[in-house]
Amino acid sequence: MDPVLDLTFRAGLALLFAVAALHKLRDPRGFAATVADYRLLPERIAGVAGMVLVGTELAVVVALAIDRRAGLAGAAALLVLYAGAMAINLARGRRHIDCGCAGPAARRSISGTLVARNVVLATLALTALAPVVPRQLLWIDGVTIGAATVALAACWAAMDRLLALAPGLTRMREST
Repeated sequence: MDPVLDLTFRAGLALLFAVAALHKLRDPRGFAATVADYRLLPERIAGVAGMVLVGTELAVVVALAIDRRAGLAGAAALLVLYAGAMAINLARGRRHIDCGCAGPAARRSISGTLVARNVVLATLALTALAPVVPRQLLWIDGVTIGAATVALAACWAAMDRLLALAPGLTRMREST
């Protein structure tokens, strides 16, 4: 793998996890309630579990910057954990649960699409563990990494917004 692809993907993942952690830190009680609502842990430890998840997300951000393999493996593990928690609750018929991924300002119910999104991202993170072919990075590589990371963030934000709007659009279509 080219180092520009590696650095761009790791920067994009780091940005994703940093934003996710910051959303959760803005409303720790709300996130603890979300963790409890999944009913996978005893309710009394939901607050602690929520803070452990946030701490783990922040650790993944740091690892993506300083230890490529640990960062990518940690990102994949968290994404699989989140996908698994959603999948278990979808199998239980509990579709009303807030995914906890959009922060306190935007409640979003879990869905198969969110499970698939996390599985795809985890698969990409594991694929990115492929060896990087070393080469000297030039100034244009830095510009490329920065621009590509911004483009990835914009695409992610657009896709995330579309996923958030999808249920409402479906209801509008069904009512006409």
